[in-house]
Parts: sequence; C-alpha cells; structure tokens
Amino acid sequence: MNLLRLLAAAALAAASVSAGAQDKPAATAASPALTGKFGFVNTERILRDAIPAQRAQKKIEAEFQKRDQELARLADQLKRMQDDLEKNGVTMTENQRRTKEREFNELNRDFQRKQREFREDLNQRRNEELAQVVEQANRVIRQIAEQEKYDIIFQDAVFASPRIDITDRVIKALDGGKPPAAK
Repeated sequence: MNLLRLLAAAALAAASVSAGAQDKPAATAASPALTGKFGFVNTERILRDAIPAQRAQKKIEAEFQKRDQELARLADQLKRMQDDLEKNGVTMTENQRRTKEREFNELNRDFQRKQREFREDLNQRRNEELAQVVEQANRVIRQIAEQEKYDIIFQDAVFASPRIDITDRVIKALDGGKPPAAK
C-alpha cells in the first residue's frame, strides 16, 4: 500500500517536472544549465591542516596520554603473563596453572574493558573538539560566501575543480589570517 503511494507520488512529481520543463528552453552545450558562482571546501583538509584542528588534536593527545600509557603497561603485563604460562605451564602444578590462567583471563577482560572505554571516550572527545572546528569553519565559509556573493559552496564532493576550491582560503582564515581575495 505504501509502495503504491510512493510510486504514485514519484510519477506525479516527474510529470510536474516535465511539464515545468516544457515552459523553459532546454539547456544546450553552448548554454550551460547552471550559472552562478560556485565554491568547494574540503572538510577533511581543514580538519587535518588548520591550526585550530591541530591544536584540538594535541589537546586530545595530552588529555588521553596517561590512559594510553596505562593501556600499554597492561598490554606488556599480559604479554609477560602469557609468555610465562607458555614457558612454565608444563612444569606448574594443576592448581598453579589454573590460578595463573584465571589471573591472566581477569587481567585480559580488564584490559579489553579499559581499551573499549578508552576508544569510546577518545572518539567522543575528538568529535566534540572537531565539531567546534567545523563550526568555526562553517562561519568562515558563510562569511566568504556572503562577502564574495557565492550562490553555493559545496563541502566534500566526489570531484571538484581546483578552480572553485576555496579550502586554502578557509584554512588561512581559521589560522588567524584574513581570507585572501578571490582570484
């Protein structure tokens, strides 16, 4: 039932578009269908190259350094325990071996839990910090768009001509400089 309604709505929309298109002259190769001023911004480059993004990354690294070192220490301890079990497990009594295996399994569960929490907390903090950078970048992009009368600025496209790429100007503005004038 819903599929029929969806198909009917799609057919109606297609009919209204084709009817509207009949009122306008068709675009030819000589006259492009799109006119206006377009721009493109590569968000990935902004999040990698802009000073505020780099600062955010360093802040996150400093914030999580202690926990990262703790995880590395636990991983080393697990490795030593595993090596000890493999090397000396044959010569241990059954009770000693079971006790060591239990200790190893408990430490391994603790390590995995802490590692999972670390990743979750790290991702959350990274998202928070980078969201602030994206918000700043969007303000700069809007400012450039308004000042230079862009009709549209795309973020993240499959392909964009370097001719319309304004990423360097956005990065420069984020880094504290004024965006350079249009070329």
